[in-house]
Amino acid sequence: MTSPKAELVGTGSYLPERVMTNADFEAMLDTSDQWIRERTGIRERRVASDKETVAWMAKEATQSVMKDAGITADDIEVIILATASPDRYLPSTACDLQAELGAKNARAFDLGAACSGFIYGLTVAEGMIAAGQAENILVVGGERLTRIIDYTDRTTCILFGDGAGATLVRPADNGSERGILSSYLRSDGSLAELLYRPGGGGNMPPSQQLIDEHAYYIRMAGREVFKAAVRSMADACIQAIERAGLTPDDIDVLIPHQANVRIMEATAKRAGVSMDKVFVNVDRYGNTSAASIPIALDEAVRAGRVKEGSIVLMVAFGGGFTWASLVLRW
Repeated sequence: MTSPKAELVGTGSYLPERVMTNADFEAMLDTSDQWIRERTGIRERRVASDKETVAWMAKEATQSVMKDAGITADDIEVIILATASPDRYLPSTACDLQAELGAKNARAFDLGAACSGFIYGLTVAEGMIAAGQAENILVVGGERLTRIIDYTDRTTCILFGDGAGATLVRPADNGSERGILSSYLRSDGSLAELLYRPGGGGNMPPSQQLIDEHAYYIRMAGREVFKAAVRSMADACIQAIERAGLTPDDIDVLIPHQANVRIMEATAKRAGVSMDKVFVNVDRYGNTSAASIPIALDEAVRAGRVKEGSIVLMVAFGGGFTWASLVLRW
């Protein structure tokens, strides 16, 4: 007896109300709108208020998913929340989301794989469905990165924004062509300090020295990360396409992690996927880490770019280093 295929049903996203443009950074730093756009493709990003926590934004994104899927909070059996910027370390932000939703029947946990977290979460959900552990699994990517960036570092603070996106993973009907066709996950912890936050955990607990040194903020070696991201994401695309028994021409929509438009262009070229198939919204939201792919998926579905029968390729690269890809039929 074969395990049921896992399909994605419903999408949702939430973006904070406050918009921070490149002009805002021009007033703060030695930078310019032209410099930022030429190097990243970003024009603006969203910044969460005190009210707009990761759990709260995730709840807002989930409302649309439940409506699309025709379920209530009581039907959710598992909540997987991918984030690199949890609201607090204990309990998990997923448990806070469970409380926000009133999903009393769910099991909830956070997943930490940085920008690759949403794809990692989808593969965990797929495995739980194959094992018969659950049938309605909420997978969310949520971030409030603007709380952990150094606004004196012009090379990093211009990149990041806040938001949340979500979908529901459940068993596909017997004989259905819908569902996850392949996935590919990798990591390399030896490169961790090219993109990381040095302080804040048990190894470097809170202290005035760490505050003075800005050790709680994201640090990134941009040039090295760029090279690794293009190489790894292109390989991940090729691996997922081959594992699905497809060719690059079969891909209808490529949804990459929205970090940098130059990374996306280079990845698509190396993977053999035409740039006109790539969904891009980094210009409006910046890098929202684990939230970027589910936000883009929701927008692509709402815009009709992803429709019934579409072959969708997702790919991401993030701190860890982690990288991941997944092919599905919508």
